[in-house]
This record gives sequence, structure tokens and C-alpha cells, in this order.
Amino acid sequence: MSEIRAGIVVTGTEVLTGRIVDRNGPWLSEQLAGLGVDVAHILVVGDRPDDLEAALRFMAGEGMDLIVTSGGLGPTADDLTGEVVARFAERKLILDEEMEEKIATILRNFARRFNFDEEAVREANRKQAMVPEGSTPLDPVGTAPGLVVPAGESVVVVLPGPHRELQPMWPAALASEPVRELLERASPLHGYTLRMFGIPESEIAKSLREIEAEGIALPEVEITTCLRRGEIEIDVRYREAATATAEAVRAALVGRHPRHLFSLDGETIDSQVAGLLAGHRLALAESCSGGLLAARITDLPGASAYMAGGVVSYSNEAKADLLGVDPELIEGKGAVSAEVAEAMAIGALERFGADIAVSITGIAGPDGGSEEKPVGYVCFHARLAGGATIAREHVIPGGRADIRERSALVGMHLLRILLSGAEAPL
Repeated sequence: MSEIRAGIVVTGTEVLTGRIVDRNGPWLSEQLAGLGVDVAHILVVGDRPDDLEAALRFMAGEGMDLIVTSGGLGPTADDLTGEVVARFAERKLILDEEMEEKIATILRNFARRFNFDEEAVREANRKQAMVPEGSTPLDPVGTAPGLVVPAGESVVVVLPGPHRELQPMWPAALASEPVRELLERASPLHGYTLRMFGIPESEIAKSLREIEAEGIALPEVEITTCLRRGEIEIDVRYREAATATAEAVRAALVGRHPRHLFSLDGETIDSQVAGLLAGHRLALAESCSGGLLAARITDLPGASAYMAGGVVSYSNEAKADLLGVDPELIEGKGAVSAEVAEAMAIGALERFGADIAVSITGIAGPDGGSEEKPVGYVCFHARLAGGATIAREHVIPGGRADIRERSALVGMHLLRILLSGAEAPL
């Protein structure tokens, strides 16, 4: 067993300019990690042969055992990945007649459906059947075949750009002899994900410094800390020999941040809340979040078993008419206040016959703030019909979209805390 390193080259000027978001690079990286392959680089290059070849040579120079490319396999003039890979591997292009016939069969049906000239379509796509000598062609999912090309000390896997074609072709690439032999040498890569809420990244960095100072050899594992959608994700990857170190890191982080840690195994807050809501009937009352909390709740299948309903009571009239909030309370305390948030939650419980409710009211901006209640000021109230409550007021940083999204996230965590009895980090 040894450490196998890989690089991914995503081709396409449309990806480079941002018109299309790269989904292939992250997906391939995740697949390779699961196979024990260490992905060192993901490069995005435009549809220029010289730039693609430079990327391949960079990967080879960095000692990549496996290089995976996506894109540039179509029939048009800018689809040159096959030619460039052949030149990089120092293999001449030859016509694969069997592959040409497979492509022709696909295109024949396509041409007949849309009344195109069959021979013209076939001629335009013949270039897709030109493969580097000694390579392993991969049957097309669309019209573009893939390739597995030995290239010196590296193996290059050439895959199409469309996500719907690349993913189904991936198992065939793994089953090819050059890739299979390479992966047989890979030592398994293990990992776990911790999720925390209500704590800044700086605190995690401080904890890791302290853990290392206590004698735990952090260089033996790979630790990645990322702020994602308002939560901290800590990914720890390691080889078999570093298992003890990885477990020591987990135990140390759990010991230092019990109030903020809500997931030991990577389970999301959405999944946790869905499980906790089993047997309950939930009602929501949202103002500044505009239904984002309801959207998160109902995004998972099975939500109809516990989601009674919700009200987006943006106006004061809606708060009064739909939730029964006293207009004098709104006038006296303001629509964004702890008192109105409580009244909204009580109203939601009553209107929907629910046994748990969450309300959100705040100032998402960019206007409407004051010195007393600035933009980002949001009031929350979570309530069980039996009387247990959690009320919070926060000034959430960021722009309008950040405030609205983070408000929904806080609502999710209030549900988790109220239903599980966990200690609140907020």
C-alpha cells in the first residue's frame, strides 16, 4: 500500500469565466478520496490547447499518479482534450472503428428524430472516435466517449464535461485495467466530520494550537476547518497509521466545545431536526426570513408528517390578522421585538393546532435600521405547547441575503435545542 496522488483538470472557458459553476471537480475529488486517493490539485483551464497541455505537464511534474480531466470531448473545433492528451502521452491518434460505429448508432437515431443529415452529423463527430494508441476507450453516455491513457508515470482519465455524462462513465473508468492497478496500491483514507454552531473559526484554530501543544501530533492528520452556511465544519482525514491521533483530536475538540458541537458524524442540522420532529406538529411564523425556515424544514422528504404549516407575516396587518398579534403590542414594542416574536409563536401554535412553534422577526436591510435596532437585529422565539420556550435576540452580520439565511439557520438550531434538551450555545 502507498499514497496515490491525483490532480483534476477541468476544461472549458465557460467554467473559467464563471458562466457555469464547476460541479465535476468537487465531485471527482470526493469520489477519489473515498478510494484512498489524495487529491492535490484542481485546475480550471480554458479551451486552449497550450493551456491544457501546460496543466497536464504541471500535474506530471508534481508527481500526480492519476490525472482526471473533464470536458473538451465534443465534435466542435474547441473540443481538443483527446488530441492534447495524446500529444502529452506521446501517443499518436488512431481511428477506433468500433467506437466510431457506436457513436454513429447514437447519432443516427438523433439525426432521424430531428431530421438532420445523417452523414453530415457522422462526419462532424468522427473526431470523437480518434483515440490515443494503446488507450482504453470508455463507451459514451451521450455522444462523447471517454479515455484512459497511460502517460509515462501517470495515468490520464479523460471524461466528458456534462455532469449527467461524467458521473455514469466514472465506474467504467475505475474498472479499466490501468486505473484498477493504480488503485490497488492506494492505502485507505479515513475521515470524519464534526459540525459546530455559535462559535467562530478563530476559537477552533486556538483549540488546535492547544491540542498540538499538549503533544498530539497534528501533522499526522489533515484537518480542514470551514465556515459553511453559518456553521463550522471540521473535516479530519487520516491514514490507518494515524487512527489514534485522529481519535485524540476528536476527543479533545469534543471536550473543549460541548455546547457548540452538535454533530459528531457529519449529520446535518436539517437531518437532525427532521428526526427530532417525529411525533410532533410544527408551526412557523416568519417575517424577515420570508419563508426560508419553512423551505429548509420541507426540503427533506417526509416533512408532511410533522409540518403543520407556516405564515410569512411580513406586514403588521398580517401579524395581527393571521397570527392574532395585538396591534397595540406592535405599536408599543415594535414589529421587531421579543414581545412580538413571542406573540407570533403563540399565534402559530393556536392557528395550526401545533405542539411546537418557531417565530422570526427582524430587520434584513439594507434600510429600516436604527441605533437601537440596527440592520441585522432579529428576534426569535421557539415554544412548546407545554410551556418550555427559548427566546433569543441577535444582531446578525452581513448583507440582506446573509441575514435572512442565517435567521433560518438560527431557527433550525432553536428547534434542535428545544426538542433535544441540549445546552444552548446562543
